[in-house]
Amino acid sequence: MRTRFEFEDDIRLRSQRLADLKDKTAELERELFDARVSLERELAQPADGWTEAPGPIQQTHRRAALAAEGVGPGHPADRMSAGYAAAEPAYGYRGPDYDGQLRSPEGRTEVLVNHGRSSAYYPRFSRGLKAAIGTAVVAALVTILVMRLPGAGASWPSSVAKVQREAARACQNPDVKSEPGQVDFACARGTRQILWVFALMTSSDNPDFADRMTGRLGLEPITPAQGGAVAWSLNLHQPYNPSNPIDSLEVAARAINNIVGGATLTGKHGNPVVQPGLESNSANCLRYTGSAAVTSRAGFPSVCARPVNGRTGQAALVADVYQKWIVGAPDEAAREAAVLFENANNPGDPRVQAILKHLSQAKLEA
Repeated sequence: MRTRFEFEDDIRLRSQRLADLKDKTAELERELFDARVSLERELAQPADGWTEAPGPIQQTHRRAALAAEGVGPGHPADRMSAGYAAAEPAYGYRGPDYDGQLRSPEGRTEVLVNHGRSSAYYPRFSRGLKAAIGTAVVAALVTILVMRLPGAGASWPSSVAKVQREAARACQNPDVKSEPGQVDFACARGTRQILWVFALMTSSDNPDFADRMTGRLGLEPITPAQGGAVAWSLNLHQPYNPSNPIDSLEVAARAINNIVGGATLTGKHGNPVVQPGLESNSANCLRYTGSAAVTSRAGFPSVCARPVNGRTGQAALVADVYQKWIVGAPDEAAREAAVLFENANNPGDPRVQAILKHLSQAKLEA
């Protein structure tokens, strides 16, 4: 059965996709409208040199002129006058009017408005040709739109969705928060993707992952002995099973929160030992929150006075957590973890695709 958090995450993701789709649809509609207006303007303007067929009055004037020259009905010149007239000005405006006088532009406009251009010739496109032109325009615009969308059609590996569901179940354990500061960066709704991002990078989302060199098993990048120690404080069933994805992700969440918020442990003589976290450092708080202010309490690890927010601050924290967790991890790997975290809803980002390709090749080489 899906949890409330899973439904909320799905709704948030679908809402974001719907908003993006609406924006792109509006943009496409604007481009289609502009293309249609441009096409209509072209079709409404006849090409230079198109003329009107000669009218009856023009033919009468022409025949009178021929008669004065001794050319009667039936003469070849008279037959030509019945079908052809002298070239008229372009765009169908008449030359001599009924009284033989050349009209002003205002007069021509009045004639067009009051009487239209019944004898004017307009080129016509068949319905089939119009449909073909419309289809071509739409296809071109859709192609342009798809090309503009970065990584259109890209998606995360199918294993990511499975780990997301498993992480939602693991995060139902209230003990994954750091002790005693109750920091919960790993399971907060806006930052929970750190769990599947780390699992993807360190074990290819495989709960049966086994590293012969380090002895690490399962999704979380720590040894079974370390995982067992953390599991004791999570009130998990015993024994702890690193190949169980839920066990593994609960341990991962608690470990991440301890790295961020620190932890207070019991020393050899029963005295509390405060272990600082990343937020116990003022310089780190400045990077994560924009403020160097730190809050301190007796017996508690210090934490940033302001919450970690914003993509830049969260990405910086994720990179630091990765290097604390994967001891000796190169800076490049930490930056890749931050990029995947930032683009949890944008797998089409070119940097994400490059990282996924690199991870896939590394898996094949192993």
